[in-house]
Amino acid sequence: MESVQQYKVEKEPQETLAMDPMKFILWLFLVSIIMLFASQSSAYLVRRAEGNWLEFAMPKIFWYSTGVLLISSAAMQWAFFSAKKDQFKELKIAISITFVLGLVFLWMQFEGWKELVAMNVYFVGNPSGSFFYVFTGLHGFHIISGLIVLLYSLTAAFRLKVHAKNLRRIQICATYWHFLDLLWLYLFVFLLTFN
Repeated sequence: MESVQQYKVEKEPQETLAMDPMKFILWLFLVSIIMLFASQSSAYLVRRAEGNWLEFAMPKIFWYSTGVLLISSAAMQWAFFSAKKDQFKELKIAISITFVLGLVFLWMQFEGWKELVAMNVYFVGNPSGSFFYVFTGLHGFHIISGLIVLLYSLTAAFRLKVHAKNLRRIQICATYWHFLDLLWLYLFVFLLTFN
């Protein structure tokens, strides 16, 4: 009798792990971005070790833009918490603030590039400058993609399609935005340390 009961227990179907396809695609995308920046970081260190490396002070505007991005991340988290509580007014305000701060960050990056040119640090001429422009430019490109995702979530929020029972858009948006913030912090510290 015991063996029959054991047999029944062993044959019960096991739970399968299921993941939202959009979240799965997002995580694959994040892994590819990590691999891209890891390879660029490695190339940076190898090239720096070869010499002919122009050292320059990072313009202060990059410090300020880092603060702007951190505040935008806090606003994004506020938007997510507001969506979970169906606080639609706060959700719209918070996600709008995040979007505007993302634009401000991009503008500050561009101003930082202008300061680099004023310091005679160009995209062509010395590898250190080239790498700096590539790192900040690639990150800026991903910020633009993040702003597109934010705009999609912002539009959904104003149409009341983001709420406690439908958090998928805002979760994907928040995950991507926080990732971009962490990526910038990594780049910022990396460039400060190894410039």
